[in-house]
Amino acid sequence: MLLLIFELLGSIALLIYGMKVMSEALQKMAGPQLRHLLGAMTTNRLSGVATGALVTVAVQSSAATTVMTVSFVNAALLTLTQAISVIMGANIGTTMSAWIMSAGFSFNVTMLVWPAFFIGIILIQTGKQRYLGDFLFGLSFLLFALGMLKQVGVDMDLASKPAVVNFFASFDSGSYLTILLFLLIGSVLTAMVQSSAALMAITMVLCSTGAITIFQGIALVMGENIGTTVTANLAALNANTQARRTALAHLVFNLFGVIWVLIVFFPFVRLVCGIVGLDPYAESQSPTQLSFALAAFHTGFNVINTAILIWFIPQIEKLVCAIIKPKITEDEEESRLQFIRGGIMKTPEISVLQAQKEINVFGSRMQRMFDLVQTLTPDKDDDEFQKIFDHIAKLEDISDNMENEIGRYLGEVGQAHLSDDTKAKISGMLRQIGELESIGDSCFNLARILRRGRENKVVITETQSEGVREMFSLVSKALELMNTSLTHRRDEFDFALSEGVEKQINETRNQLKQHNIQDLDKRVYSYDSGTVYMDIVSECEKTGDYIINVVEARMMISHHQI
Repeated sequence: MLLLIFELLGSIALLIYGMKVMSEALQKMAGPQLRHLLGAMTTNRLSGVATGALVTVAVQSSAATTVMTVSFVNAALLTLTQAISVIMGANIGTTMSAWIMSAGFSFNVTMLVWPAFFIGIILIQTGKQRYLGDFLFGLSFLLFALGMLKQVGVDMDLASKPAVVNFFASFDSGSYLTILLFLLIGSVLTAMVQSSAALMAITMVLCSTGAITIFQGIALVMGENIGTTVTANLAALNANTQARRTALAHLVFNLFGVIWVLIVFFPFVRLVCGIVGLDPYAESQSPTQLSFALAAFHTGFNVINTAILIWFIPQIEKLVCAIIKPKITEDEEESRLQFIRGGIMKTPEISVLQAQKEINVFGSRMQRMFDLVQTLTPDKDDDEFQKIFDHIAKLEDISDNMENEIGRYLGEVGQAHLSDDTKAKISGMLRQIGELESIGDSCFNLARILRRGRENKVVITETQSEGVREMFSLVSKALELMNTSLTHRRDEFDFALSEGVEKQINETRNQLKQHNIQDLDKRVYSYDSGTVYMDIVSECEKTGDYIINVVEARMMISHHQI
Protein backbone atom coordinates (compact mmCIF):
# COMPACT_ATOMS: atom_id res chain seq x y z
CA MET A 1 0.00 0.00 0.00
CA LEU A 2 2.88 2.37 0.82
CA LEU A 3 4.35 1.77 -2.65
CA LEU A 4 0.96 2.47 -4.25
CA ILE A 5 0.68 5.75 -2.32
CA PHE A 6 4.10 6.82 -3.61
CA GLU A 7 3.06 5.82 -7.13
CA LEU A 8 -0.08 7.94 -6.73
CA LEU A 9 1.87 10.96 -5.47
CA GLY A 10 4.53 10.51 -8.16
CA SER A 11 1.88 10.29 -10.87
CA ILE A 12 0.26 13.50 -9.64
CA ALA A 13 3.64 15.24 -9.54
CA LEU A 14 4.37 14.08 -13.09
CA LEU A 15 0.92 15.26 -14.19
CA ILE A 16 1.51 18.75 -12.75
CA TYR A 17 4.97 18.89 -14.31
CA GLY A 18 3.64 17.78 -17.69
CA MET A 19 0.91 20.44 -17.61
CA LYS A 20 3.49 23.07 -16.65
CA VAL A 21 5.95 22.13 -19.41
CA MET A 22 3.20 21.92 -22.01
CA SER A 23 1.68 25.25 -20.97
CA GLU A 24 5.03 27.07 -20.97
CA ALA A 25 5.96 25.64 -24.37
CA LEU A 26 2.65 26.77 -25.87
CA GLN A 27 3.09 30.25 -24.42
CA LYS A 28 6.60 30.47 -25.88
CA MET A 29 5.34 29.35 -29.29
CA ALA A 30 2.59 31.96 -29.19
CA GLY A 31 4.99 34.62 -27.92
CA PRO A 32 3.71 38.19 -27.80
CA GLN A 33 0.74 37.21 -29.96
CA LEU A 34 -1.06 36.12 -26.79
CA ARG A 35 -0.85 39.64 -25.42
CA HIS A 36 -1.96 41.11 -28.73
CA LEU A 37 -4.79 38.59 -28.96
CA LEU A 38 -6.04 39.57 -25.52
CA GLY A 39 -5.89 43.24 -26.43
CA ALA A 40 -7.38 43.11 -29.92
CA MET A 41 -10.15 40.56 -29.34
CA THR A 42 -11.69 41.93 -26.16
CA THR A 43 -13.67 44.75 -27.75
CA ASN A 44 -16.94 43.42 -26.28
CA ARG A 45 -18.13 40.82 -23.79
CA LEU A 46 -18.65 37.98 -26.23
CA SER A 47 -15.29 38.44 -27.95
CA GLY A 48 -13.62 38.69 -24.53
CA VAL A 49 -15.13 35.36 -23.45
CA ALA A 50 -14.11 33.75 -26.76
CA THR A 51 -10.58 35.13 -26.39
CA GLY A 52 -10.21 33.81 -22.85
CA ALA A 53 -11.47 30.37 -23.91
CA LEU A 54 -9.18 30.19 -26.97
CA VAL A 55 -6.09 31.31 -25.08
CA THR A 56 -6.76 28.84 -22.25
CA VAL A 57 -7.30 25.97 -24.69
CA ALA A 58 -4.06 27.01 -26.40
CA VAL A 59 -1.95 27.11 -23.24
CA GLN A 60 -3.93 24.40 -21.41
CA SER A 61 -3.97 26.36 -18.17
CA SER A 62 -6.68 28.64 -16.84
CA ALA A 63 -4.25 29.71 -14.12
CA ALA A 64 -1.80 30.92 -16.79
CA THR A 65 -4.56 32.88 -18.55
CA THR A 66 -5.92 34.45 -15.38
CA VAL A 67 -2.48 35.37 -14.05
CA MET A 68 -1.62 36.78 -17.49
CA THR A 69 -4.86 38.78 -17.45
CA VAL A 70 -4.15 40.13 -13.97
CA SER A 71 -0.66 41.20 -15.08
CA PHE A 72 -2.08 42.95 -18.17
CA VAL A 73 -4.55 44.86 -16.01
CA ASN A 74 -1.69 45.77 -13.69
CA ALA A 75 0.32 47.01 -16.68
CA ALA A 76 -2.67 49.04 -17.90
CA LEU A 77 -3.06 46.95 -21.06
CA LEU A 78 -6.57 45.67 -20.29
CA THR A 79 -9.51 47.32 -18.55
CA LEU A 80 -11.34 45.61 -15.69
CA THR A 81 -14.38 45.01 -17.91
CA GLN A 82 -12.24 43.33 -20.57
CA ALA A 83 -10.45 41.23 -17.97
CA ILE A 84 -13.67 39.90 -16.42
CA SER A 85 -14.91 38.64 -19.78
CA VAL A 86 -11.51 37.01 -20.50
CA ILE A 87 -11.58 35.19 -17.16
CA MET A 88 -15.09 33.91 -17.89
CA GLY A 89 -13.76 32.48 -21.12
CA ALA A 90 -10.75 30.99 -19.33
CA ASN A 91 -13.10 29.02 -17.08
CA ILE A 92 -14.70 27.50 -20.17
CA GLY A 93 -11.35 26.81 -21.84
CA THR A 94 -9.99 24.98 -18.82
CA THR A 95 -12.67 22.30 -19.16
CA MET A 96 -10.67 20.91 -22.07
CA SER A 97 -8.18 19.54 -19.53
CA ALA A 98 -10.94 17.54 -17.86
CA TRP A 99 -11.91 15.97 -21.21
CA ILE A 100 -8.27 15.06 -21.92
CA MET A 101 -8.12 13.35 -18.53
CA SER A 102 -11.42 11.56 -19.03
CA ALA A 103 -10.03 10.26 -22.34
CA GLY A 104 -7.03 8.99 -20.38
CA PHE A 105 -9.38 6.92 -18.24
CA SER A 106 -11.25 5.53 -21.24
CA PHE A 107 -8.35 3.97 -23.19
CA ASN A 108 -4.67 3.20 -22.83
CA VAL A 109 -3.07 6.58 -23.54
CA THR A 110 0.44 5.36 -22.81
CA MET A 111 0.67 3.95 -26.34
CA LEU A 112 0.82 7.58 -27.53
CA VAL A 113 3.59 8.50 -25.10
CA TRP A 114 6.60 6.81 -26.65
CA PRO A 115 6.24 8.23 -30.20
CA ALA A 116 5.68 11.70 -28.68
CA PHE A 117 8.81 11.35 -26.51
CA PHE A 118 10.85 10.22 -29.52
CA ILE A 119 9.71 13.03 -31.82
CA GLY A 120 10.04 15.59 -29.02
CA ILE A 121 13.67 14.73 -28.20
CA ILE A 122 14.60 14.92 -31.90
CA LEU A 123 13.09 18.40 -32.21
CA ILE A 124 14.81 19.57 -29.01
CA GLN A 125 18.23 18.16 -29.90
CA THR A 126 18.24 19.45 -33.47
CA GLY A 127 17.15 22.90 -32.31
CA LYS A 128 14.43 23.06 -34.95
CA GLN A 129 10.99 23.71 -33.53
CA ARG A 130 12.41 23.43 -30.01
CA TYR A 131 9.24 24.75 -28.39
CA LEU A 132 7.18 22.17 -30.26
CA GLY A 133 9.52 19.53 -28.87
CA ASP A 134 9.04 20.91 -25.34
CA PHE A 135 5.28 20.78 -25.89
CA LEU A 136 5.45 17.13 -26.98
CA PHE A 137 7.56 16.32 -23.91
CA GLY A 138 5.03 18.00 -21.62
CA LEU A 139 2.15 16.22 -23.37
CA SER A 140 4.00 12.90 -23.05
CA PHE A 141 4.50 13.38 -19.32
CA LEU A 142 0.83 14.31 -18.98
CA LEU A 143 -0.39 11.22 -20.84
CA PHE A 144 2.08 8.97 -19.05
CA ALA A 145 0.89 10.32 -15.68
CA LEU A 146 -2.74 9.71 -16.65
CA GLY A 147 -1.93 6.12 -17.60
CA MET A 148 -0.12 5.60 -14.30
CA LEU A 149 -3.00 7.13 -12.35
CA LYS A 150 -5.46 4.83 -14.05
CA GLN A 151 -3.32 1.80 -13.23
CA VAL A 152 -2.74 2.95 -9.64
CA GLY A 153 -6.50 3.28 -9.23
CA VAL A 154 -6.95 -0.30 -10.43
CA ASP A 155 -4.14 -1.63 -8.20
CA MET A 156 -5.40 0.18 -5.13
CA ASP A 157 -8.88 -1.33 -5.60
CA LEU A 158 -10.23 0.92 -2.89
CA ALA A 159 -13.76 -0.46 -3.29
CA SER A 160 -12.55 -3.77 -1.80
CA LYS A 161 -10.95 -2.14 1.24
CA PRO A 162 -13.50 -2.28 4.10
CA ALA A 163 -11.84 0.57 6.01
CA VAL A 164 -11.99 2.88 2.99
CA VAL A 165 -15.52 1.83 2.08
CA ASN A 166 -16.75 2.31 5.63
CA PHE A 167 -15.07 5.72 5.90
CA PHE A 168 -16.68 7.15 2.76
CA ALA A 169 -19.93 5.32 3.50
CA SER A 170 -20.14 7.30 6.73
CA PHE A 171 -20.87 10.34 4.55
CA ASP A 172 -24.43 10.45 3.32
CA SER A 173 -24.25 11.31 -0.42
CA GLY A 174 -27.82 12.57 -0.28
CA SER A 175 -27.00 15.12 2.42
CA TYR A 176 -26.19 18.73 1.65
CA LEU A 177 -23.84 18.73 4.62
CA THR A 178 -21.71 16.05 2.91
CA ILE A 179 -21.74 17.98 -0.36
CA LEU A 180 -20.60 21.15 1.43
CA LEU A 181 -17.84 19.22 3.24
CA PHE A 182 -16.46 17.75 0.00
CA LEU A 183 -16.76 21.16 -1.66
CA LEU A 184 -14.61 22.61 1.13
CA ILE A 185 -12.08 19.77 0.84
CA GLY A 186 -11.81 20.36 -2.93
CA SER A 187 -11.27 24.08 -2.42
CA VAL A 188 -8.55 23.65 0.21
CA LEU A 189 -6.66 20.92 -1.65
CA THR A 190 -6.72 22.85 -4.95
CA ALA A 191 -5.48 25.99 -3.21
CA MET A 192 -2.66 23.98 -1.63
CA VAL A 193 -1.61 22.08 -4.76
CA GLN A 194 -2.19 25.12 -7.04
CA SER A 195 -3.44 22.81 -9.78
CA SER A 196 -7.09 22.08 -10.46
CA ALA A 197 -5.94 19.56 -13.10
CA ALA A 198 -4.20 17.46 -10.45
CA LEU A 199 -7.27 17.46 -8.21
CA MET A 200 -9.48 16.60 -11.17
CA ALA A 201 -7.27 13.57 -11.84
CA ILE A 202 -7.45 12.49 -8.17
CA THR A 203 -11.24 12.89 -8.24
CA MET A 204 -11.48 10.69 -11.31
CA VAL A 205 -9.32 8.03 -9.64
CA LEU A 206 -11.47 8.06 -6.49
CA CYS A 207 -14.70 7.85 -8.50
CA SER A 208 -13.47 5.18 -10.89
CA THR A 209 -12.33 2.95 -8.01
CA GLY A 210 -15.68 3.29 -6.26
CA ALA A 211 -14.19 5.03 -3.21
CA ILE A 212 -16.56 7.98 -3.56
CA THR A 213 -19.88 8.47 -5.31
CA ILE A 214 -20.42 10.68 -8.34
CA PHE A 215 -22.19 13.19 -6.07
CA GLN A 216 -19.15 13.49 -3.81
CA GLY A 217 -16.85 13.65 -6.85
CA ILE A 218 -18.84 16.52 -8.38
CA ALA A 219 -18.75 18.33 -5.03
CA LEU A 220 -14.94 18.08 -5.16
CA VAL A 221 -14.99 19.50 -8.72
CA MET A 222 -17.06 22.45 -7.51
CA GLY A 223 -14.50 23.05 -4.78
CA GLU A 224 -11.71 22.91 -7.35
CA ASN A 225 -13.37 25.79 -9.21
CA ILE A 226 -13.14 27.93 -6.08
CA GLY A 227 -9.65 26.78 -5.08
CA THR A 228 -8.20 27.59 -8.50
CA THR A 229 -9.04 31.29 -8.01
CA VAL A 230 -6.39 31.43 -5.30
CA THR A 231 -3.64 31.45 -7.98
CA ALA A 232 -4.83 34.71 -9.54
CA ASN A 233 -5.48 36.32 -6.16
CA LEU A 234 -1.95 35.47 -5.02
CA ALA A 235 -0.57 36.93 -8.25
CA ALA A 236 -2.48 40.15 -7.57
CA LEU A 237 -1.32 40.65 -3.99
CA ASN A 238 1.37 43.17 -4.96
CA ALA A 239 -0.48 44.52 -7.99
CA ASN A 240 -2.52 47.69 -8.32
CA THR A 241 -6.16 48.12 -7.38
CA GLN A 242 -7.56 47.19 -10.79
CA ALA A 243 -5.53 43.97 -10.88
CA ARG A 244 -6.73 42.96 -7.41
CA ARG A 245 -10.28 43.66 -8.51
CA THR A 246 -9.76 41.42 -11.53
CA ALA A 247 -8.63 38.53 -9.33
CA LEU A 248 -11.56 39.10 -6.98
CA ALA A 249 -13.96 39.07 -9.96
CA HIS A 250 -12.67 35.58 -10.76
CA LEU A 251 -13.59 34.44 -7.24
CA VAL A 252 -17.01 36.15 -7.40
CA PHE A 253 -17.75 34.45 -10.72
CA ASN A 254 -17.00 30.97 -9.41
CA LEU A 255 -18.70 31.55 -6.06
CA PHE A 256 -21.91 32.56 -7.82
CA GLY A 257 -21.74 29.41 -9.93
CA VAL A 258 -21.28 27.20 -6.89
CA ILE A 259 -24.25 28.86 -5.13
CA TRP A 260 -26.74 28.30 -7.96
CA VAL A 261 -25.53 24.74 -8.54
CA LEU A 262 -25.96 23.95 -4.84
CA ILE A 263 -29.59 25.11 -5.07
CA VAL A 264 -30.34 22.63 -7.87
CA PHE A 265 -27.50 20.21 -7.07
CA PHE A 266 -29.13 16.79 -7.20
CA PRO A 267 -31.41 17.42 -10.21
CA PHE A 268 -28.51 19.01 -12.08
CA VAL A 269 -26.17 16.08 -11.36
CA ARG A 270 -28.85 13.60 -12.46
CA LEU A 271 -29.28 15.60 -15.69
CA VAL A 272 -25.53 15.52 -16.42
CA CYS A 273 -25.34 11.80 -15.64
CA GLY A 274 -28.31 11.17 -17.93
CA ILE A 275 -26.52 12.95 -20.78
CA VAL A 276 -23.51 10.59 -20.55
CA GLY A 277 -25.71 7.53 -19.90
CA LEU A 278 -24.70 7.02 -16.26
CA ASP A 279 -26.99 5.88 -13.45
CA PRO A 280 -25.72 7.84 -10.41
CA TYR A 281 -27.35 5.38 -7.99
CA ALA A 282 -26.09 2.14 -9.57
CA GLU A 283 -23.74 0.01 -7.44
CA SER A 284 -21.51 -0.93 -10.37
CA GLN A 285 -20.51 1.91 -12.67
CA SER A 286 -18.21 2.25 -15.67
CA PRO A 287 -14.97 4.19 -14.93
CA THR A 288 -15.22 5.72 -18.42
CA GLN A 289 -18.75 7.00 -17.84
CA LEU A 290 -17.79 8.33 -14.40
CA SER A 291 -14.88 10.32 -15.83
CA PHE A 292 -17.08 11.60 -18.67
CA ALA A 293 -19.75 12.64 -16.15
CA LEU A 294 -17.18 14.67 -14.17
CA ALA A 295 -15.89 16.35 -17.34
CA ALA A 296 -19.45 17.02 -18.56
CA PHE A 297 -20.39 18.59 -15.23
CA HIS A 298 -17.25 20.77 -15.29
CA THR A 299 -18.09 22.01 -18.79
CA GLY A 300 -21.81 22.50 -18.09
CA PHE A 301 -21.09 24.35 -14.86
CA ASN A 302 -18.77 26.89 -16.50
CA VAL A 303 -20.74 27.32 -19.73
CA ILE A 304 -24.05 27.94 -17.96
CA ASN A 305 -22.38 30.17 -15.36
CA THR A 306 -20.84 32.28 -18.13
CA ALA A 307 -24.11 32.40 -20.07
CA ILE A 308 -25.80 33.84 -16.98
CA LEU A 309 -23.13 36.24 -15.74
CA ILE A 310 -21.94 37.63 -19.07
CA TRP A 311 -24.91 40.01 -18.96
CA PHE A 312 -23.97 41.22 -15.49
CA ILE A 313 -20.33 42.20 -16.05
CA PRO A 314 -21.01 45.89 -15.18
CA GLN A 315 -22.64 44.79 -11.91
CA ILE A 316 -19.69 42.49 -11.10
CA GLU A 317 -17.36 45.38 -11.81
CA LYS A 318 -19.31 47.64 -9.43
CA LEU A 319 -19.27 44.95 -6.75
CA VAL A 320 -15.51 44.36 -6.82
CA CYS A 321 -14.88 48.11 -6.99
CA ALA A 322 -17.04 48.55 -3.89
CA ILE A 323 -15.17 45.78 -2.05
CA ILE A 324 -11.64 46.86 -3.03
CA LYS A 325 -11.19 50.60 -2.61
CA PRO A 326 -8.22 52.35 -4.24
CA LYS A 327 -5.44 53.59 -2.01
CA ILE A 328 -5.23 57.33 -1.53
CA THR A 329 -2.10 57.64 -3.66
CA GLU A 330 -3.01 54.97 -6.17
CA ASP A 331 -5.44 56.99 -8.31
CA GLU A 332 -2.44 58.75 -9.81
CA GLU A 333 -0.32 55.65 -9.94
CA GLU A 334 -2.83 53.49 -11.72
CA SER A 335 -2.72 54.16 -15.41
CA ARG A 336 -4.26 52.32 -18.28
CA LEU A 337 -4.61 53.13 -21.92
CA GLN A 338 -7.56 55.49 -21.86
CA PHE A 339 -8.35 55.89 -25.55
CA ILE A 340 -6.99 52.73 -27.17
CA ARG A 341 -9.33 49.95 -26.12
CA GLY A 342 -8.03 47.03 -28.15
CA GLY A 343 -8.76 46.27 -31.77
CA ILE A 344 -8.42 48.75 -34.63
CA MET A 345 -11.22 51.17 -35.42
CA LYS A 346 -12.68 50.87 -38.88
CA THR A 347 -11.44 54.31 -39.93
CA PRO A 348 -7.62 54.58 -39.75
CA GLU A 349 -7.89 58.36 -39.37
CA ILE A 350 -9.95 57.93 -36.19
CA SER A 351 -7.47 55.34 -34.96
CA VAL A 352 -4.70 57.91 -35.37
CA LEU A 353 -6.77 60.40 -33.40
CA GLN A 354 -7.17 57.88 -30.56
CA ALA A 355 -3.44 57.19 -30.56
CA GLN A 356 -2.59 60.92 -30.41
CA LYS A 357 -4.90 61.34 -27.42
CA GLU A 358 -3.06 58.47 -25.75
CA ILE A 359 0.24 60.22 -26.48
CA ASN A 360 -1.12 63.33 -24.77
CA VAL A 361 -1.76 61.22 -21.66
CA PHE A 362 1.77 59.79 -22.02
CA GLY A 363 3.24 63.29 -22.06
CA SER A 364 1.35 64.48 -18.98
CA ARG A 365 2.39 61.33 -17.13
CA MET A 366 6.05 62.02 -17.87
CA GLN A 367 5.65 65.56 -16.53
CA ARG A 368 4.14 64.17 -13.32
CA MET A 369 7.05 61.73 -13.11
CA PHE A 370 9.56 64.58 -13.28
CA ASP A 371 7.60 66.48 -10.62
CA LEU A 372 8.02 63.47 -8.35
CA VAL A 373 11.79 63.47 -8.96
CA GLN A 374 11.93 67.05 -7.66
CA THR A 375 10.40 65.91 -4.36
CA LEU A 376 13.35 63.56 -3.63
CA THR A 377 14.94 66.15 -1.35
CA PRO A 378 17.50 65.44 1.42
CA ASP A 379 15.02 66.46 4.15
CA LYS A 380 12.76 63.45 3.38
CA ASP A 381 12.93 60.58 5.87
CA ASP A 382 14.00 57.17 4.56
CA ASP A 383 10.51 55.68 4.33
CA GLU A 384 9.03 58.64 2.46
CA PHE A 385 12.05 58.84 0.14
CA GLN A 386 11.74 55.13 -0.70
CA LYS A 387 8.00 55.45 -1.27
CA ILE A 388 8.51 58.26 -3.81
CA PHE A 389 11.35 56.34 -5.47
CA ASP A 390 9.16 53.23 -5.82
CA HIS A 391 6.41 55.38 -7.35
CA ILE A 392 8.86 56.74 -9.93
CA ALA A 393 10.03 53.19 -10.72
CA LYS A 394 6.41 52.15 -11.22
CA LEU A 395 5.82 55.03 -13.63
CA GLU A 396 8.97 54.06 -15.54
CA ASP A 397 7.57 50.55 -16.06
CA ILE A 398 4.28 52.06 -17.19
CA SER A 399 6.09 54.29 -19.68
CA ASP A 400 7.75 51.20 -21.20
CA ASN A 401 4.36 49.50 -21.54
CA MET A 402 2.75 52.58 -23.04
CA GLU A 403 5.47 52.89 -25.68
CA ASN A 404 5.08 49.21 -26.61
CA GLU A 405 1.30 49.23 -26.79
CA ILE A 406 0.90 52.55 -28.60
CA GLY A 407 3.67 51.53 -31.00
CA ARG A 408 2.01 48.18 -31.70
CA TYR A 409 -1.33 49.90 -32.24
CA LEU A 410 0.18 52.41 -34.67
CA GLY A 411 1.96 49.57 -36.45
CA GLU A 412 -1.35 47.81 -37.03
CA VAL A 413 -2.98 51.04 -38.19
CA GLY A 414 -0.07 51.56 -40.57
CA GLN A 415 -0.80 48.28 -42.34
CA ALA A 416 -4.04 49.70 -43.72
CA HIS A 417 -4.24 51.66 -46.96
CA LEU A 418 -3.36 55.17 -45.79
CA SER A 419 -2.82 58.56 -47.31
CA ASP A 420 0.69 60.00 -47.35
CA ASP A 421 -0.38 62.56 -44.75
CA THR A 422 -1.59 59.85 -42.35
CA LYS A 423 1.60 57.85 -42.90
CA ALA A 424 3.62 60.95 -41.99
CA LYS A 425 1.51 61.41 -38.86
CA ILE A 426 2.14 57.83 -37.77
CA SER A 427 5.87 58.16 -38.41
CA GLY A 428 6.03 61.30 -36.27
CA MET A 429 3.94 59.71 -33.53
CA LEU A 430 6.23 56.70 -33.37
CA ARG A 431 9.13 59.08 -32.83
CA GLN A 432 7.16 60.90 -30.12
CA ILE A 433 6.49 57.79 -28.05
CA GLY A 434 10.13 56.70 -28.34
CA GLU A 435 11.34 60.07 -27.04
CA LEU A 436 8.66 60.14 -24.31
CA GLU A 437 9.83 56.75 -23.09
CA SER A 438 13.39 58.12 -23.01
CA ILE A 439 12.15 60.98 -20.81
CA GLY A 440 10.81 58.34 -18.42
CA ASP A 441 14.21 56.61 -18.43
CA SER A 442 15.94 59.90 -17.66
CA CYS A 443 13.57 60.65 -14.79
CA PHE A 444 14.30 57.24 -13.31
CA ASN A 445 18.05 57.81 -13.80
CA LEU A 446 17.75 61.10 -11.91
CA ALA A 447 15.94 59.32 -9.08
CA ARG A 448 18.70 56.71 -8.91
CA ILE A 449 21.42 59.39 -8.87
CA LEU A 450 19.66 61.14 -5.98
CA ARG A 451 19.30 57.83 -4.13
CA ARG A 452 22.97 57.01 -4.70
CA GLY A 453 23.99 60.35 -3.25
CA ARG A 454 21.74 59.75 -0.25
CA GLU A 455 23.07 56.23 0.35
CA ASN A 456 26.69 57.46 0.12
CA LYS A 457 25.88 60.39 2.41
CA VAL A 458 27.13 62.88 -0.16
CA VAL A 459 26.77 66.45 1.06
CA ILE A 460 25.37 68.93 -1.48
CA THR A 461 26.24 72.57 -0.88
CA GLU A 462 23.73 75.41 -1.17
CA THR A 463 25.42 76.60 -4.37
CA GLN A 464 25.03 73.15 -5.91
CA SER A 465 21.41 73.01 -4.75
CA GLU A 466 20.72 76.31 -6.49
CA GLY A 467 22.21 74.92 -9.71
CA VAL A 468 20.08 71.77 -9.49
CA ARG A 469 16.94 73.82 -8.82
CA GLU A 470 17.72 76.00 -11.83
CA MET A 471 18.07 72.96 -14.10
CA PHE A 472 14.94 71.39 -12.67
CA SER A 473 13.01 74.60 -13.26
CA LEU A 474 14.09 74.81 -16.90
CA VAL A 475 13.25 71.15 -17.57
CA SER A 476 9.84 71.63 -15.95
CA LYS A 477 9.19 74.60 -18.21
CA ALA A 478 10.29 72.56 -21.25
CA LEU A 479 7.88 69.76 -20.24
CA GLU A 480 5.00 72.23 -19.90
CA LEU A 481 5.68 73.56 -23.38
CA MET A 482 5.99 70.03 -24.75
CA ASN A 483 2.57 69.08 -23.40
CA THR A 484 1.12 72.29 -24.79
CA SER A 485 2.46 71.35 -28.22
CA LEU A 486 0.91 67.86 -27.92
CA THR A 487 -2.55 69.22 -27.17
CA HIS A 488 -2.61 72.18 -29.60
CA ARG A 489 -2.52 72.74 -33.33
CA ARG A 490 0.72 73.73 -34.99
CA ASP A 491 -0.43 77.27 -35.72
CA GLU A 492 -1.39 77.67 -32.06
CA PHE A 493 2.05 76.81 -30.73
CA ASP A 494 5.28 78.78 -31.07
CA PHE A 495 8.11 76.30 -31.57
CA ALA A 496 10.63 79.07 -30.83
CA LEU A 497 9.56 78.96 -27.16
CA SER A 498 10.70 75.37 -26.81
CA GLU A 499 13.86 76.10 -28.75
CA GLY A 500 14.62 78.98 -26.40
CA VAL A 501 14.22 76.86 -23.28
CA GLU A 502 16.36 74.09 -24.79
CA LYS A 503 19.08 76.66 -25.50
CA GLN A 504 18.86 77.87 -21.88
CA ILE A 505 19.22 74.32 -20.60
CA ASN A 506 22.38 73.78 -22.66
CA GLU A 507 23.90 77.11 -21.63
CA THR A 508 23.12 76.54 -17.96
CA ARG A 509 24.61 73.06 -18.13
CA ASN A 510 27.84 74.50 -19.61
CA GLN A 511 28.02 77.24 -16.96
CA LEU A 512 27.44 74.87 -14.07
CA LYS A 513 29.98 72.44 -15.48
CA GLN A 514 32.61 75.19 -15.65
CA HIS A 515 31.81 76.39 -12.13
CA ASN A 516 32.05 72.82 -10.86
CA ILE A 517 35.59 72.47 -12.23
CA GLN A 518 36.60 75.71 -10.54
CA ASP A 519 35.00 74.74 -7.20
CA LEU A 520 36.71 71.36 -7.25
CA ASP A 521 40.06 73.06 -7.85
CA LYS A 522 39.37 75.33 -4.86
CA ARG A 523 38.26 72.30 -2.79
CA VAL A 524 34.91 73.97 -2.08
CA TYR A 525 33.37 70.47 -1.88
CA SER A 526 34.47 66.86 -2.29
CA TYR A 527 34.96 65.05 -5.57
CA ASP A 528 32.06 62.69 -4.74
CA SER A 529 29.80 65.70 -4.25
CA GLY A 530 30.90 67.17 -7.57
CA THR A 531 30.31 63.85 -9.37
CA VAL A 532 26.73 63.47 -8.12
CA TYR A 533 26.08 67.14 -8.86
CA MET A 534 27.30 66.89 -12.47
CA ASP A 535 25.45 63.61 -13.02
CA ILE A 536 22.21 65.37 -12.11
CA VAL A 537 22.97 68.34 -14.34
CA SER A 538 23.97 66.15 -17.29
CA GLU A 539 20.87 63.95 -16.97
CA CYS A 540 18.69 67.07 -16.92
CA GLU A 541 20.34 68.22 -20.13
CA LYS A 542 19.63 64.81 -21.72
CA THR A 543 16.02 65.10 -20.63
CA GLY A 544 15.85 68.48 -22.34
CA ASP A 545 17.13 66.90 -25.57
CA TYR A 546 14.41 64.23 -25.47
CA ILE A 547 11.78 66.89 -24.79
CA ILE A 548 12.74 69.05 -27.77
CA ASN A 549 12.76 65.92 -29.95
CA VAL A 550 9.13 65.27 -28.97
CA VAL A 551 8.17 68.83 -29.87
CA GLU A 552 9.99 68.62 -33.20
CA ALA A 553 8.20 65.37 -34.05
CA ARG A 554 4.89 66.92 -33.09
CA MET A 555 5.46 70.01 -35.24
CA MET A 556 6.24 67.84 -38.26
CA ILE A 557 2.81 66.19 -38.11
CA SER A 558 0.64 69.06 -36.98
CA HIS A 559 -0.34 70.56 -40.33
CA HIS A 560 -3.89 69.63 -39.33
CA GLN A 561 -5.33 69.27 -35.87
CA ILE A 562 -5.09 65.67 -34.69
